[in-house]
Amino acid sequence: MSQMPRSTALSRCPSCEEPLESGDLYCGACGYDLSVVPAPPSDPPTLTMNGTVPRPSSQAPPVDWPAAPPTGGPQAPAPVHLPTDLPGTDPGGAEPPGTPAGRGVRFDRPAEPDDYHLASPEHSAPPPLSASPERGDPHERGAPPPQPVDPRTTVPSTPPAGTKVCVACRAGTVDSDGYCENCGHAQPRERDHLEQELGAVAAVSDRGLRHHRNEDAFAVSSTALPDGSPAVVAIVCDGVSSATRPDDASLAAARAASEALLDALPRGTHPQQAMHDAIIAASHAVNSLAAEPETAQEHAPHQNAPACTLVGAVVTASLLVVGWVGDSRAYWVPVDRAAPPARLTEDDSWAAQMVAAGLMSEAEAYADERAHAITGWLGADAYELDPHTASFKPDRPGVVVVCTDGLWNYAEAAEEMAEVVPLDAGLRPLHAARVLLGHALDGGGHDNVTVAVLPFPALPQGAGSA
Repeated sequence: MSQMPRSTALSRCPSCEEPLESGDLYCGACGYDLSVVPAPPSDPPTLTMNGTVPRPSSQAPPVDWPAAPPTGGPQAPAPVHLPTDLPGTDPGGAEPPGTPAGRGVRFDRPAEPDDYHLASPEHSAPPPLSASPERGDPHERGAPPPQPVDPRTTVPSTPPAGTKVCVACRAGTVDSDGYCENCGHAQPRERDHLEQELGAVAAVSDRGLRHHRNEDAFAVSSTALPDGSPAVVAIVCDGVSSATRPDDASLAAARAASEALLDALPRGTHPQQAMHDAIIAASHAVNSLAAEPETAQEHAPHQNAPACTLVGAVVTASLLVVGWVGDSRAYWVPVDRAAPPARLTEDDSWAAQMVAAGLMSEAEAYADERAHAITGWLGADAYELDPHTASFKPDRPGVVVVCTDGLWNYAEAAEEMAEVVPLDAGLRPLHAARVLLGHALDGGGHDNVTVAVLPFPALPQGAGSA
């Protein structure tokens, strides 16, 4: 989740983001002990800032890349040359160099129980007090009033149809604010954890362990090219937390980009051109949020217009295309782990520009507190829209990992990401996405986490995962 740096004052609960008042010792929403201030996260937040620094041109010998057909319009995408280890071709003629070796650990979270034992009805509540003519009303004699029923030991009655029941006490109904009317427990939001699998592609999105909502979004889909061959699409977006309605911005961008690709690819548009046009469509969708009344209602003086980053991939039987704006990334991980993996995107960030300009080493730039300040995003207040696209022709099967910085902060180098990706990711993309999510959560889960896994080459439509 992209965001601006926070003040050190405890104006909000470190656990659930509930606003605090001066002198509070415990959070009124979740009960967090405010006397224990958690250490700041190890991964710096992503920031927004204007300004660009030109990237140096590649000095590698040219190779033969597939070129997108000319469109003749001013919006035609410029060729992008990327530093990758992926054998193949690029439209501009740059051969990708290597990336430093890293490390990675694979973890799976243990399953949690879905239900809890409830006491039998005869033990659900104490018998009611009754008055007798001889002894009088017990309340008039100073007897204690009946104790409230413990919802944990009460067998709840069947709620009316359409009523949402609390996930904590299983007895109370949930009000319009998302809290249980019986026990006061905040209910999980619909986007706190999402999963989707379409056989040839799968994606998972999770709120993480530190943020109060999920501001990431994704869209996965598949279609057919004019010759009948398959094309698989994945779009991943990360809302900018310092902006208004970041969750709505990421969702609007993901949907608009996916719809644009599903419209263009079956008509024969070259996948690289289609990706460029899809990013433009996503930008328009996010820009339109700035004019909506809801944005004006939620806007605060320190906030900007709705904004997000975007990264997407299109996989066909022979071609791999990526596109992006911001610091969400795409990685290539071959099935043969003896072959080198590669990062397919370059961040629109302060650190990346310092390194590209030769002003700082990579280690120095990413150690700076400004490292994750993004210099490119989708939104009405963006300095300029500069969609990046690139196409590749891998010479072996593998998987494409498309993710937000909530994952790659814990596996930044291509080698680190390859260590975490399961060996059977091409056969079980949903399982692989879950493993990658678990790696980020076990690493600290400081941010929202969203990841999509696409096997290459694209599987025929209808082919499921093992």
